[in-house]
Amino acid sequence: MILLYLIIGILASIIGALPLGASNIAVINTTIKQNAKQAFKIAITAGFAEVILSYYALHCNIIVRDFFDRNMWIQILIVVILMGVGSFLIFKKHKEKLPKKKKLKSSKYATGFLLGILNPPVLIYWIVAFGIINNNNLMLSFSSPLLVLFLFFAGVYLGKLLTLYLYSKFSITIKNKVQNITSVINKVTGILLLVIGIAQAIKLAF
Repeated sequence: MILLYLIIGILASIIGALPLGASNIAVINTTIKQNAKQAFKIAITAGFAEVILSYYALHCNIIVRDFFDRNMWIQILIVVILMGVGSFLIFKKHKEKLPKKKKLKSSKYATGFLLGILNPPVLIYWIVAFGIINNNNLMLSFSSPLLVLFLFFAGVYLGKLLTLYLYSKFSITIKNKVQNITSVINKVTGILLLVIGIAQAIKLAF
């Protein structure tokens, strides 16, 4: 019975990670432009970020929910960023590769963690998720047994890792079938971000 919390953690994490977000996009682009090994580095630390956000949501879900409700500007800023990045990717022109020059490379581990942790919608998702979990007689709080908490957060990590891994595998399939994949993926990603941004804007307006 106690293993049920591991399964719940995995399922809840997969559901939250399936919608295209910053971590997913980074994994797709890195897989296509570099390789799956580099993309997996992003997934490893994005999983840790997911655990931290879910932990924080469990710790102060009521306070966080009230904070976002009172500070509408945060939600508006998220919409602006989504639409801005989406528009940039759609209209960005594909350039021919020039001879490689030495340039500063960002750590994939750092990228995965930052994209995962700087993600308010995920925090909101976990607040809602804990509300649903606790309404179904599966009470989860910091007064729960340590083993229960460990299994749940282990499930959260595994669920995020598995989802991003599947995104990476899917990207490899696309890469092998589509020509000029970098330009295509930029436009597709841009359109998706734009759609998400518009959906969020409509939700805020009504």
